[in-house]
Amino acid sequence: MNAKYFIALAATLALGACTGKEEAGNATADAPELPMVTVDVARRIDVPHVKTYTASVEAENINNIAPASPNRIKTINVEVGDHVRRGQVLVTLDSSTADQLRINMEQLRREYERATQLLEIGSGTRQQVDQIRAQYEAALSQYNNVLENTELRSPINGVVTARNFDPGDLTGGQPVLTVGQLTPTVKVLLNVSENDMSLVRPGLPVNVTFDAYNGETFSGTVKRVHPSVDPATRTFTVEVQIANGAERLRPGMFARVSLDLGTRPNVVVPDRAVVKQTGSGNKYVYVYRDGKVEFRRVQLGERLEGSYELLDGIADGDTVVITGQSRLADGVDVELMAPRN
Repeated sequence: MNAKYFIALAATLALGACTGKEEAGNATADAPELPMVTVDVARRIDVPHVKTYTASVEAENINNIAPASPNRIKTINVEVGDHVRRGQVLVTLDSSTADQLRINMEQLRREYERATQLLEIGSGTRQQVDQIRAQYEAALSQYNNVLENTELRSPINGVVTARNFDPGDLTGGQPVLTVGQLTPTVKVLLNVSENDMSLVRPGLPVNVTFDAYNGETFSGTVKRVHPSVDPATRTFTVEVQIANGAERLRPGMFARVSLDLGTRPNVVVPDRAVVKQTGSGNKYVYVYRDGKVEFRRVQLGERLEGSYELLDGIADGDTVVITGQSRLADGVDVELMAPRN
């Protein structure tokens, strides 16, 4: 073999070696890079079940002061904010109708007395006496009814919370006054999820705060649980009673009511594990197993410090993804990222 042959052979081998390296490099570059994720473990714990609701304060009892039939107002004896006592005259109305009925009633009373005397001495008949007595009793009842609606009295001890008329107005449409009972208690009405119906009972203690008192906590008690559920909202009404001996709480105040419903065992995951599906309110968690991830829909419960309670979808001990979800899809292979020290 001459020198030219060896030179050509060496060039061929060198070219083949370069081509093999290039192909190996391309194969490495084309291999897909697995998404990197970090994981944590879901744990079942006893989760404090505290629900907070907002509501407005209402008087324990409310009475609308109005006559049974329209009449002209003569005087209104109280103003909004005044304290009133049971039986106190709040409003006087025109008494001309009552005066006419009183005259008629007294005339019938005298006729009834004469008829009774005549019957005792043998003049007249029992039928006449009975007819006049019936007329007199009817007139007396009518007079008492009108008289009762000439002086409007408060049926409770309370505070005047509204006034809708002035002296000289003709009543009708609205009550003349509204009286609210603010002591010894006031109340708030809550709309509670039907899922908690078995946990709420009369006598359950609650804590209430008011923006007007810079977060000061007031004690309350569940007084009444309404038995029916609203099919539109899937809630039921809970009436909470709050002590108000000093009348610091007034109708319309904004209240935040916390119901402590005990604890319940449920799975808890880090809040970073929960992913919201774009365009919907659905929540999901990726579960890691054998190098792959699985996409599971979950229902959130209580928001805890740095974590969420899950009502379904995840089991105790499941390994859940807490970072790297943006590159994931159901069933893809992943690589675990070493935890930071």
